[in-house]
Amino acid sequence: MSDPVPAQATGSFQQRPASARLRGSFASVWVHRMDPAGSPPIVIMPDTTIDLQWIGGSFRIAGPDKEPQTEVLAADEVVIGLRFHPAAAAAWLGVPQIELVGKRLSLEDLWGARARRLASRVRASDSLEDLACSLQQVVAEEMPATATDVPMQAAYRLIERGPPPDAPLVPWLMRALEMSERTLRRRFDTSFGYGPKTLDRILRYQRFLRLSSRSSSSTAMLAAEAGYSDQAHLVRESRRLTGSTPRQIHHLLHCQ
Repeated sequence: MSDPVPAQATGSFQQRPASARLRGSFASVWVHRMDPAGSPPIVIMPDTTIDLQWIGGSFRIAGPDKEPQTEVLAADEVVIGLRFHPAAAAAWLGVPQIELVGKRLSLEDLWGARARRLASRVRASDSLEDLACSLQQVVAEEMPATATDVPMQAAYRLIERGPPPDAPLVPWLMRALEMSERTLRRRFDTSFGYGPKTLDRILRYQRFLRLSSRSSSSTAMLAAEAGYSDQAHLVRESRRLTGSTPRQIHHLLHCQ
């Protein structure tokens, strides 16, 4: 069997904004088609996202992830994903995200007959465009009455921007959101599946990937710009979140 590669490095991938009816809960819809000749195992690295996926004629939930996940998909397999906005999945699914960390779980395991009825309304089609449209129409009919956790969306944006220099993350968030530490951690477990420091680690690595995709600066300089204490810190986090070094990830993503 071939060595695993990042999911983005194999097959064809397209993403666009979710339809207007879905935008209260979902940010985008994407289609990932495996290579018809066959693909190696794929590694899905943590990126803070949670997806409702259509694969093999049924719905499943992917994420949230704290560690890299490896999957083997058949040649020409198609996965269509609806990507939740940050802090929106718990309201739509009706379960705290801490219960779903690291899992690829059938929606039927959460919703039972309701999930089967949902899947039965999807119109099968050889056209991926038509199938994606049908999926969005069906999912739009299941939009929750419960509102997305707005303070947790604000927390996500705060961490994405980063705390002030030398400001400890959790106390800074407690002040900014006017929450006790206990409430903050409980709300993070519900909305993201893990605490503020884990979200910060994953977002920092995603920041590094974005910087490295558009800059020829040295790894050490990019590490500092992304918020790492030094290059060694970046390498440790890269191995922890992807199983590979930054150099290996860059080669797999950009030198195929």
